[in-house]
Amino acid sequence: DRARIGRGDRRHGGGLLPDGVRRDESRGFRDRGAPGAQERISYGMPYFGYKGRLAYFAYAKQHIGLYVPTPVIKEHKKELKDYGTSKATVRFPHKEKLPVALIKKLIKAQMKKNEEAEKKK
Repeated sequence: DRARIGRGDRRHGGGLLPDGVRRDESRGFRDRGAPGAQERISYGMPYFGYKGRLAYFAYAKQHIGLYVPTPVIKEHKKELKDYGTSKATVRFPHKEKLPVALIKKLIKAQMKKNEEAEKKK
C-alpha cells in the first residue's frame, strides 16, 4: 500500500525507489549522475550513497520527495523555484514529469561535496 512505500517496504521494478520513479530513470540518476553510487535503505527510505549520503527518495500522496543534505538545495534555489522546497527537501508533484536532468545535477553536487569531505579526513 502507498503508505508503506515511503518507508522503503516495497521495491519498484527490482530497485529501491518508490512508485512514480521509473526504474530507467533511477538507473540514470545513479549510473550517469553518480557513477559508483549504491542504492540502500536508511531511515526506512531508499537512498543513493557514495562516500556518504547523496539523496533519499520518498513517495507521498501528492509528490515524490527528494532529500539531499544541506546546502545543496539552497545553492540551487533558482533552478528549484517551480518546486516546493525546504532546507534539505524538494517536492516533485506526481502530476508533472520528473526533471531528471535537475535531479542528476543535485545528486552530482552532493557527490562532489562528499568527495571533498572525504579528502579532508
